[in-house]
Parts: sequence; structure tokens; C-alpha cells
Amino acid sequence: MAADALGYLRRIVTFGDELTDQSVDYIIGMVKEGRVSELSAFDDDCFFVTAKGKPIKPKTVGQKKYLELIKKNTIVLGVGPAGTGKTYLAVAAAVKALRAHEVSRIILTRPAVEAGERLGFLPGDLQSKIDPYLRPLYDALYEMLGAESCGKMIEKMTIEIAPLAYMRGRTLDDSFIILDEAQNTTPEQMKMFLTRLGNGSKAVVTGDLTQTDLPRGTKSGLSIAAQILKNIDDIGIHEFNERDVVRHRLVQKIIMAYDRYEHERAVRANERRDGSSREKKQYKPKRT
Repeated sequence: MAADALGYLRRIVTFGDELTDQSVDYIIGMVKEGRVSELSAFDDDCFFVTAKGKPIKPKTVGQKKYLELIKKNTIVLGVGPAGTGKTYLAVAAAVKALRAHEVSRIILTRPAVEAGERLGFLPGDLQSKIDPYLRPLYDALYEMLGAESCGKMIEKMTIEIAPLAYMRGRTLDDSFIILDEAQNTTPEQMKMFLTRLGNGSKAVVTGDLTQTDLPRGTKSGLSIAAQILKNIDDIGIHEFNERDVVRHRLVQKIIMAYDRYEHERAVRANERRDGSSREKKQYKPKRT
């Protein structure tokens, strides 16, 4: 096992990638689980090269499977915790498709759920008010294409970044469409988005079901879509886990800590319900 782990760590260095604490932990974990054969994700498999010459490669087995699903399917749902590269890799796939002339434009959208009334307090016109909520998409595009090139494409409408509400009533042909933060869509909004898909288009939907900003009691459109669409051909659904987190190693520990907390809280709630049910069964009213 030690030889397998060291062998794959050496391959990372051979291919010119940075050796980090996280990559060491990840490979040791995979070897301990007996998943050595899946570590081909660390082959010299460059998916995309940014404007500054930085190669983008899958850093985990989960990321590799996600990119393969995007390549093979028309619609892909990427569900998982923060820091797993859901949006970043989807934007890379979109830019790659645009460069290869597989699509003629990229459309990036997000629901502005967290805006609410606060939107009106932001300075500027409507676009200026909306831009802060779309900033993560701009950041990914700037890294892929460079700020100047990206700006020109946005100006020419080759790249369109807009809130989800702007998608209603449209048919999106020959486009690569990404819906980010989809956990904040309602079932009706999700259905509206998915039915915008036109000829020659591809769509990627990303979201984290543990970070929903919808009003209490409102079901997430992403959660329902993952259930309804799981057996339809040409639709891929990929679930990331904490092992796929590629941000700071503390992010992985934070996610695991919150998962434990939610699990323990659910167990306590079930125990309280069971105890309450038993008390009701034991209670016998006096006859009068």
C-alpha cells in the first residue's frame, strides 16, 4: 500500500503538478480504500489550458467522472459540497466547447435568491445590482480567457451572464448553458430552465443542497430534479463528496463537521419523536 501511494505521488510530480498536503491525504485515502485502479485521474490528462497557460486537470476521481459526464451527456447535474470544482470545471468545459466551435455562445445564470429586498439598496442600475451575485462566474471566466478577451466576448454577447429570471420565454440554441447555485431554485424555476434547452445545446446544473437559501418549507428544484431525471438517457447526475474538495484542507474538515452535526441532530429529533409516541401509547384516559 505504501508503494502504491508513493508511486502515484511520484506520478503527480512527473506530470508537473504541485504536490500538496491535500493530494497526499487524498491518495493515501484512496489506496487504503482499495481504489488504486481509479487513480488514473492523475495521469497526464490536461482538460484545458487557461489564457495564462495554466493546465486544468481533474484533481480527484470524482472530478474526472464529472468531466466525462459533461462530455457524454446533453444535461448534467453536479451536486455536492463547496470547493469541489463544480462551477469551475463546468466553465472550463464551456470555454473548451466554444473554442472548438461546438457551440456558438456560453450562457451563465444564477438565481438571485439572496438578493430579495436588499437588491434595491445597492447603487447603480439593474445590471450593477445583479453583478455581485454573478461575480463567481465572472472570476472563473476571467481565469479561463483573460479579462480583456472575456470582456470583448461579453460585449459581443458571445458570453452572456444573467440572473435566472431572464431565461423565461427563451429558446437557447447552439449554446453551452450553466445554471449555478441551483439549490436556490424552486421546482417551477428548475423546470422552466431545463425546458429552455434548444438544438445543439448542452446544459450543466450545479448546486450544494446543504446551502439552500430558499424560504423555510420551500423545496429545492435541484433536489427534485435529481430524483425525477435520474433514469433518463442523455442526462447525467454526479454527486461529489468531501473527498472531492480541492480548496483549503480545512474546508473538507468543516464540511465533515457540519455533516456530523446534522446527522446527530436528526438522530436526536427521531429519538424525541419516538419517545413522544411511546408516551401517547402508554397514556390511558380515566373512564367517567
